[in-house]
Amino acid sequence: MSGGEVAGIIVAVFWAILVSFLAVALARLAQTLKATTRLVADVTDQAVPLLADASTAVRSAQTQIERVDAIASDVQEVTSNASALSSTVATTFGGPLVKVAAFGYGVRRALGGRKDDVPAKAPRRTVIVGRTISRREKRARGKRD
Repeated sequence: MSGGEVAGIIVAVFWAILVSFLAVALARLAQTLKATTRLVADVTDQAVPLLADASTAVRSAQTQIERVDAIASDVQEVTSNASALSSTVATTFGGPLVKVAAFGYGVRRALGGRKDDVPAKAPRRTVIVGRTISRREKRARGKRD
């Protein structure tokens, strides 16, 4: 055997080892691709019903939002009507009621008057060094001095 034949055999052995490693790697890659294909198929089988359920939930939520929107617009209309009604009532009856109340108070004060035997108010008193003096007495003292 010559040197070229030995080199050819060594190269052939390396090529055989390299091809066997590549065959093992390709076999494992094929298994991984099969498992991935099964996983994608399972996810697809489970995702389709989930997407249908999600679509139904979104439609239901949209219906509820439309109902709430209608209720909110009705409440806004009722609120504006109540505000308009309260301002109308206030302007229509507010001024005259205040005038009637003031007139009634004035009449009551005028007709109530003071009676001779009952004083209108208790007289104010001033304390001077431990002694209480009424306003009337204070005025009388001022006139004397």
